[in-house]
Amino acid sequence: MKSIGLSPGNWRRGLLIAAVGAPLAVLSGFIGSRDPELGRFYPFSKTACRSGRAFLAFEAAYVLLYYTAWEFLYRGLIFFPLIPAVGLVPALSVQTIISTLHHFGHPPSEIFAALGAGFVFGLIAFYTGSFFYTIFLHALTGVATDFFIFRRDYRSTISAR
Repeated sequence: MKSIGLSPGNWRRGLLIAAVGAPLAVLSGFIGSRDPELGRFYPFSKTACRSGRAFLAFEAAYVLLYYTAWEFLYRGLIFFPLIPAVGLVPALSVQTIISTLHHFGHPPSEIFAALGAGFVFGLIAFYTGSFFYTIFLHALTGVATDFFIFRRDYRSTISAR
């Protein structure tokens, strides 16, 4: 399982990267939430924004079912096996290009962010030997984006009930 990053890897390095990356992920979510196109696009479930409890349940499910699967696919199944076959830079390029293409149809700011994040997340996975830390950072960015949009756009409708 280590060959696909399904292990804690270098957990000390991973925890350090997660600790340093967490504020950056939240800041990225805040900045992204201010983009009107992202604000219309996210959260995916507008129904989940009817209450704080529904929002939390949606986000928890999204982390478990979406972000975990995403990172497992792109960093685990695609990236790690490519490294010994083609080398680090080509493997980084392939997984970044494919994961960025998967964002087509999303707002342009997210597509450009996906390009940078794919490269950075690939490096994090490589240097930690695990995609666990990229799950955390990717999910934190997405949940923070949704939270700031929810807080701004939906809080007033909830408190009015």
